[in-house]
Amino acid sequence: MGQVAIKLGERVYRLSCGEGEEKRLEALGQYIDAKISDLAGKHGQIGEERLVLMAALLITDELFDLLDRDPETSDADDDEAGRAA
Repeated sequence: MGQVAIKLGERVYRLSCGEGEEKRLEALGQYIDAKISDLAGKHGQIGEERLVLMAALLITDELFDLLDRDPETSDADDDEAGRAA
């Protein structure tokens, strides 16, 4: 089992992961940390929990934008409804 240390803001979180997943998990952590750092730069130190929540919302918004643009990722129920019509 792999081990990764993820730094978010001033904290370090140690996580276990599957073998070979370390680099991906580190990259994900770095992406989240960059969002938190950017938000802290724009809004100041408004509290770690608030910064993490705001970063999570921004990243989720990015994901939703990508899902909305790509018709291949539509929900299976939508596909079934389209076939039934």
